[in-house]
Amino acid sequence: MQRRVLLSDRLPPLGQRIIKTSLAVFICLFVYYLRGYRGQAMPTEATITAIICLQPYARDTKDFALNRLAGTLIGAGLGLLFLFLLATFPALTRHTLFLYALMALGTMISLYAAVALRMPDTSSLAAIVFICVVIAFPDIESPLLQAFNRTLDVLLGNTVAILLNVIHLPRKKNRDLVFFIRSKDLGPDHYSEIPSTALFRLNYLYDDGARICVMSEHAPAFFMLQMRNTKVNTPLIVMDGAAIYDLAHEQYLSKILMPKETATALQSYLELEGIPYFVYTIHNNRMRIFHYGDPNDSERQILDHMKRSHYRYYLEDGEYDPSEVVYFKVVVDESKYPMILPEIEIKFSDHPLRFIRRRQVSAPNATGLYLYAREATMQNAENTLMELLRENNPSLKPVEIKLSEGYHNERDAVDLLHKIGRLYEPVSLPFLNKP
Repeated sequence: MQRRVLLSDRLPPLGQRIIKTSLAVFICLFVYYLRGYRGQAMPTEATITAIICLQPYARDTKDFALNRLAGTLIGAGLGLLFLFLLATFPALTRHTLFLYALMALGTMISLYAAVALRMPDTSSLAAIVFICVVIAFPDIESPLLQAFNRTLDVLLGNTVAILLNVIHLPRKKNRDLVFFIRSKDLGPDHYSEIPSTALFRLNYLYDDGARICVMSEHAPAFFMLQMRNTKVNTPLIVMDGAAIYDLAHEQYLSKILMPKETATALQSYLELEGIPYFVYTIHNNRMRIFHYGDPNDSERQILDHMKRSHYRYYLEDGEYDPSEVVYFKVVVDESKYPMILPEIEIKFSDHPLRFIRRRQVSAPNATGLYLYAREATMQNAENTLMELLRENNPSLKPVEIKLSEGYHNERDAVDLLHKIGRLYEPVSLPFLNKP
């Protein structure tokens, strides 16, 4: 299957925010040009404000602009008082170092004033504007005009940023792309919900029609927890590629089950050796989880956590049909029983199985051995899903997006979704879209 992969050494596309920010700087400089400013006399506050305030979303730009304005008013007001104080008491300006110490004190007061007014996000802005107002002292003829001009500069930058961000550059949606992303790139673990900013961006893409398939190592129940507030429009790949699940209709579109003979042999071996184990089956389009044997400490932690979920049909010591088995899972504390997992792998090496070892989030000292049918892989699941989707749209193409260094924080997930957004809806300018 043809695959497009976002390579780490590929240059990133020229995004809409970069273009808009450059345009905002030009507009601010052009306004100053019309007002007669040139060279060293050219103010910079408006351009700096526009760069800071121009955010990826109009909502963010509005918040930044309001914060910038609040900080500007605080800093400009205190700066104006500071200049009047110096003009009233000239003795304070006789020693330059003492004057600078007063400016530093004024900076501290600006920071504290913003915090005291319950606007901590504006504190640094207030301090910056304060310094911009007073730094030219004593070469200031009119303190009131100085404070007014700095405020006007910031208002200009705010206005330009807001206007540009509500204007959309020409864009063409790539509706023939299907994006494959890993659930572990969206959150810290499968027991945690997707962070709010990443969830907002993911829903925005879904609402806009982007086809995004989330791939997971785990059963669909974890999606109910992680993604219960998402508007998924594309089937999910679950259980390490063993199944494709349609979350909207709550049904399995495809599944690769373990051969019945292998499932029976595994069950007999584990019971003979007295090894506790889990069995995951699909019965009447529902996942059922069985547990057998006396659980060890690690298994008990996992069992207690699993039983809290309302999305699992959990059974202990029940009967299941070996022809419905998706996978077996054996959990052990390798510090106490280091040879159990290798022995299972050796014992069943001649069976059509795929072995995966994985640390257990809910039992940090334990390792789980997952035993799937050999054909149950993410690659095969992607191929199957593309075949299903191409029945309605033969021109669809897959694109795999993943974090090269794995998930560390919420920003990683947001950046990954921004990459999808740039590929799904690139800026449609001729000079930017040459092959």
